[in-house]
Amino acid sequence: MGTKDQTRSLPRGLRLVAAAGAAALTLTAGLATPLDPAPRQARAADDGKKVLTVAVAQSVDSLSPFLAVRLLSTSIHRLMYEYLTNYDPKDNHAIPGLATKWEPSPDKLTWTYTIRSNSTWSDGKQATAEDAAWTFNKMMTDSGAATANGSYVGNFRKVTAPSPTKLVIELKKPQATMTALDVPIVPKHVWEKVSDFSEFNNDKSFPVVGNGPFVLTGYKADSYVRLKANKSFWRGAPKFDELVFRYYKDQDAAVSALRKGEVSFVAGSPSLTPAQAASLEGAENIKVNDAPGRRFYALATNPGAKAKNGKKFGDGHPSLLDQRVRNALFKAVDREAVIDKVFQGHAVEGEGYIPPRFSQYFWKPSGDRKLTYDPAEAARMLDQAGYKKNADGKRVGKDGKPITYRVLCHATDPNDKAVGKYLQEWWGELGIGVQLNCLDNVTDPWLAGTYDLAFDGWSVNPDPDFVLSIHTCGALPATPEETGATDNFICDKKYDELYARQLAEYDPAKRADIVKQMESRLYDLGYMNVMAYPNAVEAYRTDQIKSITTMPAKAGNIYGQDGYWSWWSAVPAESSGSADNASSTGVVAGIVGGVVVLAGLGVFAAMRRRSTAEDRE
Repeated sequence: MGTKDQTRSLPRGLRLVAAAGAAALTLTAGLATPLDPAPRQARAADDGKKVLTVAVAQSVDSLSPFLAVRLLSTSIHRLMYEYLTNYDPKDNHAIPGLATKWEPSPDKLTWTYTIRSNSTWSDGKQATAEDAAWTFNKMMTDSGAATANGSYVGNFRKVTAPSPTKLVIELKKPQATMTALDVPIVPKHVWEKVSDFSEFNNDKSFPVVGNGPFVLTGYKADSYVRLKANKSFWRGAPKFDELVFRYYKDQDAAVSALRKGEVSFVAGSPSLTPAQAASLEGAENIKVNDAPGRRFYALATNPGAKAKNGKKFGDGHPSLLDQRVRNALFKAVDREAVIDKVFQGHAVEGEGYIPPRFSQYFWKPSGDRKLTYDPAEAARMLDQAGYKKNADGKRVGKDGKPITYRVLCHATDPNDKAVGKYLQEWWGELGIGVQLNCLDNVTDPWLAGTYDLAFDGWSVNPDPDFVLSIHTCGALPATPEETGATDNFICDKKYDELYARQLAEYDPAKRADIVKQMESRLYDLGYMNVMAYPNAVEAYRTDQIKSITTMPAKAGNIYGQDGYWSWWSAVPAESSGSADNASSTGVVAGIVGGVVVLAGLGVFAAMRRRSTAEDRE
């Protein structure tokens, strides 16, 4: 389901002096069209524009920052709009974005932000504190506008803009995320004309007014999103003139396109497979980046879908409401085999909910609590729970029928299919059937609660509040017909109490301890089984991209960063603008304008849909 990678992995800027080195030669790739079905070889553009083309295997859920939760969508919004603050790509600490500084009152219930005076919207108007106040107030008063990021403003009492450069946020109680409000600030004069925020997808009129490093200039569902460099961006213009995200449903085809020079960068879905990465190692003009990732890869169990109004829906298997059954299933999952045979070493064995990359919040169970691989013990646990085998060796439910679990799987993710085959083997030995439902669109059955288990994953932000919030009772949909922010319909009073405590705790060490207690609670509930922390495995052409920044700077990822660093300061090969022109910190990043071709969800009406964690920022 989804980041804002957390998805909802989403952060802020870094003070860098970036020069927009112009180059004479640009590489561009033609898009396939009904009249010209074969994508053309990347070539020098006649108009001299420098174009960076990124192959992706994910679709946009919405181009509205009030609705989008998928990693691709929120990554695009990072390029289009500034946030109050950003994350330093070196160590993730909060740095200036639209706000140049911030100061809390002694009781920390009032926060005052100084809004920069050198940020302009792409239509020439000044970006002011009023835009930020309007954005937050709209989220506070319109449930449609709160769809994606409502958890950030739930504790806001009042937001005002006393002057164009002064924003004041008053809180009901302390809130630890005030320097990590991952909310795109939009231009009031444009968005105040929107009548229905729950339906408006921001995809009909171009260019879209923004103040980020890139301007959205075109979009076609399941085809592309095109962005151009914002020459007036306050940090300095990107060095590429355009950025193109092109969609490939077949990841092998995307890798082939990289080999041919038809695309500049391949991210995978969300990563390259071990075989694909191995095939690219040592290839001429291609560099493979393999680094610890910010995602987790998990199995999610349907806990019984329900809405805030108490109405239950969906048809999850009733046996999964028994914690003993859930724990038994997970004791029959060989995580080491998943790492060795599926990811082939390009991942770390999963434990807690937050990846080890974020060491402050990383948690793992003690030896006696860890659900280690033990099929015999799993069988005994199922017997004790009352789910025994019949004469045919099939384990049966309380209704006397053999148990077969429906497992939602992403048709475009080879890891889901590979792990699914192992589940059929491992759980088959327990006498349990596994029906893999590998779909292009897992959103609809997930939202409807018509599944038993599902492959899940999220990209986690430096501040973990968002990915923690999606398991609170408050994230449930208001009614079965509506869409909430929940990942998997989990609602637990003890977890909610811990969530409220961590949100109000300003002491970093104390807050981290509470977050670890939340992870422990999720582990004990057994609705989420984190199997792996996959590496970010991606590749790009060095004859098209001279340099590009990873985040963190040492052993970090390029695609799906907590900011716009990689694409904003990426330097074209054969460009007169060199890395020396970038910030003294050596950050070279920026999503260059271009076409983002997106996958399979059709029209943006699917904003009411969700996506798995790898999709979320």
